Amino acid sequence: MTENPNLVEPGELLEGDEQPEDRRPERQYCVFRAGRERFCLSVLEIEEVVEWPGVTKIPLAPAFLMGIFNLRGTIVPLMDIAFTEGRRPGLQPKHVVVAQLKGDVDVRLGIAADEVIGTYGAAEEALLDQAPAEVPHCRGMLRHDDRLALVVDLRRLVEVFPVPVI
Repeated sequence: MTENPNLVEPGELLEGDEQPEDRRPERQYCVFRAGRERFCLSVLEIEEVVEWPGVTKIPLAPAFLMGIFNLRGTIVPLMDIAFTEGRRPGLQPKHVVVAQLKGDVDVRLGIAADEVIGTYGAAEEALLDQAPAEVPHCRGMLRHDDRLALVVDLRRLVEVFPVPVI
């Protein structure tokens, strides 16, 4: 048999390839804007992003709870994590980021989003371990496109904004 210099043996790397152990695992994040802030969630925590649904308001609900909506037969509470900024009257968010917190009891909730910016892959170095003290539902910041987005921690979110489980 003649040897072909263009063939690569299994496990052999091409010139310019990195060693597998040098590669940093990337996580995917969905970045969205709520009020004036950019937030993000791991795509593993997001079920889907939907256009603004018909929302049923709940009497005597806390200010952050915008109401509930029906997502294919499931009632989902809808929260506004930017409620402290005071939205302009008559200007409703355009999207809902539907997230699910898995645990002993799975909690599904909707987060009002004015704009969904996109999905970004980031290595651990892009995550900053600091978050503003006045935003207790965030655990850090994600650096993307020369901007920062607050990383939402769903466990802290349901502690800070206790949503009724429906």
